[in-house]
Amino acid sequence: MGHGGDVIAELTTDHREVEQIFGKIEALPPGDSRRKLYADQAIMELVRHSVAEESYLYPAVRKQLPDGDALADKELADHATAERTMKDLEGCDADDPRFDTLMMKLMAEIREHVADEEDNLFPRLRTACTPEMLGKLGDKVRTAKKTAPTRPHPSAPDTPPANKLLAPGVGLVDRLRDMMSGRGKES
Repeated sequence: MGHGGDVIAELTTDHREVEQIFGKIEALPPGDSRRKLYADQAIMELVRHSVAEESYLYPAVRKQLPDGDALADKELADHATAERTMKDLEGCDADDPRFDTLMMKLMAEIREHVADEEDNLFPRLRTACTPEMLGKLGDKVRTAKKTAPTRPHPSAPDTPPANKLLAPGVGLVDRLRDMMSGRGKES
């Protein structure tokens, strides 16, 4: 959840962790209940990651890159699409006929988004920002992930200041629900 380093290192590590979870899902046979456990873990990580990006990375993109508004808007649109898929997936058990279709859709959406960030956005941001700026953004992202929601909330605001104000409260409720239900935990 918090790895250290600048914002690009932090978010890239998150990407690798989610990809490892996707690999665990792909290695299991359809209908295996562990697929749902891993899907919940992936969703928890993806939501925290997205909230942190929306709060700090994309505002920096808007400010630091000449076409930052268009880039940030595209990334937010990607998040909105994936969040709707995660919301649909959240209501499915591993043996639900829709589970595999939704899971494959989510993995494709996330993999495309990650490739775009790592191949295009991150290199441009690294060129435009000082190492100090990227380091401070990394600290902010790590802090945001600690209190961010863990469940998809497609109708929640995705831009500052509203998202920064609401995310910690929603995150607290989500973490309490996760704790009480055991969501995302291996037995």
